[in-house]
Amino acid sequence: MAASVRHVAVISLGGTIAMTAQTDGGATPMLSADDLVAAVPGLADTGIHAQVHDFRRLPGASLSFSDLLELAGTIESLAVDGVVVTQGTDTIEETAYLLDLVTAGGMPIVVTGAMRNASMAGADGPANVLAAIRTAASTEARGTGSVVVFGEEIHAARWVRKTHATSPTAFTSYPGPIGYVAEDRVRILARLDAVPPIDRHRAATSVRTTIFTVGIGDDGTLLEALGDHVDGLVVAAFGAGHVPMACVDSLTDLAKRMPVILATRTGSGPVLRQTYGFPGSESDLLARGLISGSTLDPVKARILLHLLLMTGTDKEQISQVFSALS
Repeated sequence: MAASVRHVAVISLGGTIAMTAQTDGGATPMLSADDLVAAVPGLADTGIHAQVHDFRRLPGASLSFSDLLELAGTIESLAVDGVVVTQGTDTIEETAYLLDLVTAGGMPIVVTGAMRNASMAGADGPANVLAAIRTAASTEARGTGSVVVFGEEIHAARWVRKTHATSPTAFTSYPGPIGYVAEDRVRILARLDAVPPIDRHRAATSVRTTIFTVGIGDDGTLLEALGDHVDGLVVAAFGAGHVPMACVDSLTDLAKRMPVILATRTGSGPVLRQTYGFPGSESDLLARGLISGSTLDPVKARILLHLLLMTGTDKEQISQVFSALS
């Protein structure tokens, strides 16, 4: 008996993968989802039926929370075996993690893009789309949550990061990919523990959050100025969660007024809890009311914090959610 046809929705948001070079300037998003799928060699041989959806035509940097929450609603309305989202690489890690946080069920949701636009030699979009469609259609990828597929590697949304501005191998994750695509086969090597989804239907509150990256010589002045304009803050701290001593009083005051998440700016590894004890160390800051971001990098910590604030979650509940990630 022939295998049943697998159905995958391909949703285009724009970005480099949908861009072509213009005679009067740089590359801009011009290609539709139909154009992207039509450019994939070998797709017809897979037996996978791709239904295409033009959702946005925007650079990745211009996507908003409202765009992505609407996207999540569109995904939940589709009766398919899996979903591929194509978009600009600038914010792929944010889109993938937001979708991971607000969608439920085992259906694979795969986010991909391209580092080289369709007008360039060696454009990587078609290969990435093919690997993404294979992953979304596979039974192996069910239950992995939202993932990023790039360069035939499969990265968990919670771990993936863009670590190079131009390289086709820009996407990496620590401790590594959870799978890969080889010889037309999807292979999953690891699965993350599932977390309860955030109810996107409650995301009605307009909030502002941002990331403050500490540097040598910071004295807290800019932190104090930020406090008048945000509802929540992520501090991208040195090392395992350290800031200059001169910032401690400002952060103490901010933590009394709003949730302040302590993350590491290093890109991998955890925020510690009790290894160091000097003023501005991780144990000092946590004792002053900051919330540990655990192993989330600052970008992911902000996505989680922003969604929780949008859904009316209070500071104590926010602390519990972040604590569960430890």
